Amino acid sequence: MDAVQRPALRVRTTEAADLGDLAVRLPRREGVAWVRDGSGLIGCGEVARYKASSFADAERWWAELVDAAEIESDLDDPPSGSGLVAFGSFVFDPDNTDSQSILIVPEVIYGHRGGRSWITEISDPTRQALTPPLTGSAPPAAEPDGTPEPPRTVSYADGALSGPQWEGAVAEAVRRINANGLDKVVLARNLLAVADRDLDPRWLVRQLSATYRRCWTYLVDGLVGATPEMLVRSEAGLVTSRVLAGTIRRTGRDDHDLALAAALSGSSKDLEEHEYAVRSVAAALAPYCSGMNVPDAPYVLELPNVLHLATDVTAALDPGTTALGLAAALHPSAAVCGTPTDLARTTIAELEKMDRGRYAGPVGWIDARGDGEWGIALRCGQIDDTDPSQIRLYAGCGIVAGSDPEAELAESNAKLVPMRDALAG
Repeated sequence: MDAVQRPALRVRTTEAADLGDLAVRLPRREGVAWVRDGSGLIGCGEVARYKASSFADAERWWAELVDAAEIESDLDDPPSGSGLVAFGSFVFDPDNTDSQSILIVPEVIYGHRGGRSWITEISDPTRQALTPPLTGSAPPAAEPDGTPEPPRTVSYADGALSGPQWEGAVAEAVRRINANGLDKVVLARNLLAVADRDLDPRWLVRQLSATYRRCWTYLVDGLVGATPEMLVRSEAGLVTSRVLAGTIRRTGRDDHDLALAAALSGSSKDLEEHEYAVRSVAAALAPYCSGMNVPDAPYVLELPNVLHLATDVTAALDPGTTALGLAAALHPSAAVCGTPTDLARTTIAELEKMDRGRYAGPVGWIDARGDGEWGIALRCGQIDDTDPSQIRLYAGCGIVAGSDPEAELAESNAKLVPMRDALAG
């Protein structure tokens, strides 16, 4: 690694009285985001960027960057996410050399968590800053780069597989589950959306964060979405992982949705799928944690478009492990891959006919203390690098022995709704 990749950064964090709506501070270009229900982090500009070949490679780079940095803060008892922070997004399949994982360190970070707000300025003394230095207080939340607007029209085209072709892949997965040692496999599909003009990621972030306030809305290097699934959070020695598996589409009628929630809670197919996912997370966390709490039964998480079976696993973190290290240990969980992992990954590669890229990989942030939040990149789209009027949307479903191809296609369509609605404005 050369000096450009690992600069000696200067970091200064100051408390801010009121930052208002964080999403308003997101720039159109060179912006990153991680927000949920009014809290989170927004980054502007880039002072460092690293393309990682693996989680271990990313951890090494980050540790060396932190060791070389000069970090100052006027915050008493600084909260997680203040100070030096890297936003990251990792590929689903580390063996895929066509896609790369990435860590980005912004020049300015606006943060709000636990009722506290702050601004962090990060500079590389060896080069001129792209973002003007701040005065230590929040500047007016004016619209950078003009007011974001939605596309006027959006057309859609099949991705790697059409709907009927994907149903065929699901049927083949069920056949394999019944024929060999595969217990569960998560199959995904993609959909190409083409707008009449370049997409503004700020618009997508605002739409998603406003509609799906209980999800984590993210933007990292063109990957934008709102995930309901927290792969792992590490904060002050406490580890939390939210497992989602088992889904049903909402109808919008409260009485009917209540009945659907009851049916989901009693569905043997969905409970089986959920159990696989919870078991895989608990087993992956065990070597790094103690005092683990795994609830006996899931609860129903209500989102605007779907209902999920959910379980929150908590534990005490053993010393020496970072949030990124935990994400590496957990990925890929049964919720996005299957069980057993190796056989499920092979099946995915054979049946999906597409490159997932960073879809279904960890996305989130890590700070200089090793604390961080890493969600799973779901309910998302990847804006095309060369043609920003195009975005590829992704959705996946857990397939078990009792899965019905037609029902799984309907579930995948429900999971595409957040991005399709955000594009429609």
